[in-house]
Amino acid sequence: MAIIKYAPFGGFETFPGLKAFEDTMNRLFVEPNGRPWVPPVDIRETENELVVKADVPDVKFEDIDVRLENGTLTLKGERKFEEKKEEGGWHRVERSYGHFERVFTLPDTVNPEGVKADYKNGTLTITLPKKEIAKPRQVKIQVSNN
Repeated sequence: MAIIKYAPFGGFETFPGLKAFEDTMNRLFVEPNGRPWVPPVDIRETENELVVKADVPDVKFEDIDVRLENGTLTLKGERKFEEKKEEGGWHRVERSYGHFERVFTLPDTVNPEGVKADYKNGTLTITLPKKEIAKPRQVKIQVSNN
C-alpha cells in the first residue's frame, strides 16, 4: 500500500488565480500556531532598477538568506520566539514566529550582476539593477516633408 500525502486543495494547480489560496490553506494545516508568518514586501520599479523592501523586525541579519537563482529571488529567514524563564507569564502573543520564505519571479530585464542588499532598522532592501537594453531611451526621428 502506497503512502499518499494529503493535499486537500491539490486540484487547484490548473487555476492560476487560486494558487495563493492553495498555498495559504496548506500552510494553515502545517503551521503549529495556525498563523504562518510572511513578512510584507513593497516592490518598486524605477528607470534603472527594481527595489524590494521587506519588513523583517526582530530578525537578526544572520538569520536572513537572500538568493537570486534562475530568475527567482528567494528570501528566507526565521524570527525566533524569545521565551525567557522569568516570573509571570504572557498575557497575549499575537505576533507570528518561525521560518518564512518569499519567492518572486523576476523579469528578464533584471541584471543578476550588481544586486545589492541592505538591512537597516528591521527593513531588508534589495536593489536589482536592470540590464542596459531594458532601460528606456529616446530616439529623435527625422520627419521629412514631401
